[in-house]
Amino acid sequence: MSCRFAVLTVLLAALSGATTAMAQSAEASGTWLTQAGDARVKISKCGGGICGHIVWLREPTDTATGQPATDSKNPNPALAKRSMIGLPLFSGMQPAGPNKWSGQIYNADDGNTYASSVTVTGAETLRVEGCVGALCGGETWSRLSR
Repeated sequence: MSCRFAVLTVLLAALSGATTAMAQSAEASGTWLTQAGDARVKISKCGGGICGHIVWLREPTDTATGQPATDSKNPNPALAKRSMIGLPLFSGMQPAGPNKWSGQIYNADDGNTYASSVTVTGAETLRVEGCVGALCGGETWSRLSR
């Protein structure tokens, strides 16, 4: 009888460890490097969903002015002057399934906001996709820290 109890305890401990590992691998919170390696984005829990903002840029200054990079492509003149460091990228990102969130993503390269989804695809990878109508594209980000 004690042997069965020991086997059951070991089995439950192993299952518990696997569940914890799966939960950690599905966690979007942390700092991520974009596919091009030109920005780092910190993702955190935000309300019932997730938020993400730029925390690092490979080129943090505007080469033409020598000043810190700004959101210059934003069509709103007031927002076009905000710093790229700290710039929020996600809005309304809410759970949309296991390891997945849907909402909108801001693209500072063109100043537009797109329908988007963020999916944890592995312990160290995150798939970020955006769509304009039926045209969709995406990239895979790499985890830098939790």
